[in-house]
Amino acid sequence: MATFSEKYGRWALVCGASEGMGAEFGRQLALRGLDVILVARRAEALESVKQRIVAETKRDVRCVTADLSAPEAIDEVVKAVGDLEIGLVVYNAALSPVGPFLQQTVAENLKAIDVNVRGPIAFSHHFGAKMAARGRGALVLLSSLTAFQGSPFVTTYGATKAFNLAFAEGLWFELKSSGVEVLSVCAGATRTPNLLKAAPNGAPGMLEPAQVVTEALDALGGGPTMIPGAFNRVASFFMRKVLTRKATISIMGDQTKKLQNPKALPR
Repeated sequence: MATFSEKYGRWALVCGASEGMGAEFGRQLALRGLDVILVARRAEALESVKQRIVAETKRDVRCVTADLSAPEAIDEVVKAVGDLEIGLVVYNAALSPVGPFLQQTVAENLKAIDVNVRGPIAFSHHFGAKMAARGRGALVLLSSLTAFQGSPFVTTYGATKAFNLAFAEGLWFELKSSGVEVLSVCAGATRTPNLLKAAPNGAPGMLEPAQVVTEALDALGGGPTMIPGAFNRVASFFMRKVLTRKATISIMGDQTKKLQNPKALPR
């Protein structure tokens, strides 16, 4: 079986890498033999993640500080990576306004669209084109179980994750003939700092980041969509295939109305 470096080349890039699943993607990609570029807004947090990964894996890890809500973020990252051959991109960054939509500002919802939609488009277009030209590579886009139905109290976030799901599935078909793999990871509740701020007591089926990332990386090449965790797969099947859409939205709303607003920022 080919190693990750044989399949994708030397370098991976992870957006939203300062904590949680993004940091874990960086760690596990390094453990699988890749050198890693970590991208996020908070330089100090990125440096801390870098030091931990280097100490454990001895791989080359570099940090790029960029605000992924800004239109110029892609240009800043492209300039920073220079001529490095990026063979695997993980877009994990996300912004999630929590609470009743009409009690939120339009600005924070539009910022969520910039991070969660503009970002995946920009990074997939730039790095996907280079991968297709080389005939190999992989794009991993983080979606969510909120993508499968309307999700009250995280309404804009859920809608952006529905976009990520459909976007990745379309790209999967378009790019597979060029040797580029595309995978949408529809994660459920995951024990990350932002999730615990919003739901201090956790959530049904909550997974550790390490399990989500391991299952996602193991699923590469099988695309276009995967759901980490047996509980989440069963729950998603039941909610999508057994219940009515109205019932599913109501169940989701009963859960998400318990969330506290973590004032989440791009990771």
